[in-house]
Amino acid sequence: MTDAIQVITTTADRQSAQVIGGDLVANRLAACVQVDGPLTSVYRWHGKVETAEEWRCTIKTMRWLHAAVERRIRELHAYAEPEIVMVEIHGGSPTYLRWLADQVRTPDEAGE
Repeated sequence: MTDAIQVITTTADRQSAQVIGGDLVANRLAACVQVDGPLTSVYRWHGKVETAEEWRCTIKTMRWLHAAVERRIRELHAYAEPEIVMVEIHGGSPTYLRWLADQVRTPDEAGE
């Protein structure tokens, strides 16, 4: 297992996804954010089944930044309860994983 993780969130539109992605990378909370969509989400909200078009952000970062990434997503996000899911990366290209770690704040810089 590595310290690398992916954090996934969805937004209502491409512009919001790009704002979140750009902010996370600019502030060294993420090495890379992939934005894809549109996709269709079906979910239950306030007792009703809803369908919405959304855009997904797949955020490449490190475990020690998860709390800071979640806080920043909540600050920037328009949803009352945004999807914020962490997925552990159990392996991968060692050179890619080193690049990822080199692009983000260190544990010391992150306040860990």
